[in-house]
Amino acid sequence: MDIRIRKKGWPVRAVAAFLLGNVLLLGGCKVKYSLSGASIPPEAKTVSIPYFPNSATMVAPILSATLTDALQSRFTNQTRLVLVREDGDLSFEGEIVGYTSTPTAVTAEEVATKNRLTITVRVRFTNRIQPEFNFDRTFSQFEDYDSDVMLQSVEGTLIPLIVEKLVEDIFNAAVSNW
Repeated sequence: MDIRIRKKGWPVRAVAAFLLGNVLLLGGCKVKYSLSGASIPPEAKTVSIPYFPNSATMVAPILSATLTDALQSRFTNQTRLVLVREDGDLSFEGEIVGYTSTPTAVTAEEVATKNRLTITVRVRFTNRIQPEFNFDRTFSQFEDYDSDVMLQSVEGTLIPLIVEKLVEDIFNAAVSNW
């Protein structure tokens, strides 16, 4: 007796053989996945992210702590890695190298209507498990704000927004090996 799926479909035996073959074929594959999109080697257990000093010419007092805390939180909350003081399996070092406010939108009368706060960070990433993914590069992000307000009155709002983008870029560069 030959039972068919959906009257004109494949016989049950053929479907079962197809599924069993795929299970056996894929059973030998090693797939790494996570909800954060991170591709972290299973051997990696720790991450070290020391304080990122601000060496930019213009300095915001909250920036170094905000960036360091956000980067540490991203790795401890969205990966299985444990934060250690130094020599982590994944290790970050760096400094804030740029903090600038520049006009971006200018009227016909050459009056700025928008300014742009840009933060640039240099990051040295060391992957002790997979050294081919090490890098030393800069990341830069910005937010615009109205030129009729003082930077000091909006930087408490802008810095966390920019830092969130920077952390996303750094995280993806370090552990999203697509």
